[in-house]
Amino acid sequence: MATTVKTRSVTAHVPVELAERVDELAERLDRSRNWIVKQALSAWLDQEEERSRLTREALADVDAGRVIDHQAVQAWAESLGTDSPLPVPR
Repeated sequence: MATTVKTRSVTAHVPVELAERVDELAERLDRSRNWIVKQALSAWLDQEEERSRLTREALADVDAGRVIDHQAVQAWAESLGTDSPLPVPR
């Protein structure tokens, strides 16, 4: 038995050049514009959710005092182009 997925239309005004790129990709992949847009939107939402998760994780580290001194990081970065780079600060 096939499962029916509820859908809803979302309208967005995009620059003509972007719409044309979607059309070109749809033709090249032999897919619908709708499929291309759903794939792109899903990937972007996944990326933004991961970015948000990583930001919350980083802020929790800061709140807990798990940070690396800026001067230590700067000294390490500046040493990377030398004959004796410093170890990664921890």
